[in-house]
Amino acid sequence: MSDKLPPCPKCSSEYTYEMNALMVCPECGHEWVPAEGAEGADGAAGAAGERVVKDAVGNVLSDGDSVTVVKALKVKGSASGIKAGTKVRSIRLIDGVDGHDIDCRIEGFGAMQLKSSVVKKA
Repeated sequence: MSDKLPPCPKCSSEYTYEMNALMVCPECGHEWVPAEGAEGADGAAGAAGERVVKDAVGNVLSDGDSVTVVKALKVKGSASGIKAGTKVRSIRLIDGVDGHDIDCRIEGFGAMQLKSSVVKKA
């Protein structure tokens, strides 16, 4: 663990702390993965030019993985949402809009995009 934690990228607060694989700012509530800003420094992800997508608990996701939804999700245009514990097979990683970085097909709902922060690798 490093002695000096990075400041918050949103509000520049120096009072950040680590929570599992995330960094958290108590002043503005912003959460981020510290490796996102340091990809060029470690050389591995920066040299390959690949984006690393991690699930809610920090596991690295890749195309074709199976994931489980960790919290109930509301779906626009549907009376019922996606329940926590729903298993999703054969995901595809994409550069989506508003943080939606997983493209998948959910049984009973069809094709949709999910955020990696609401799934856990199965």
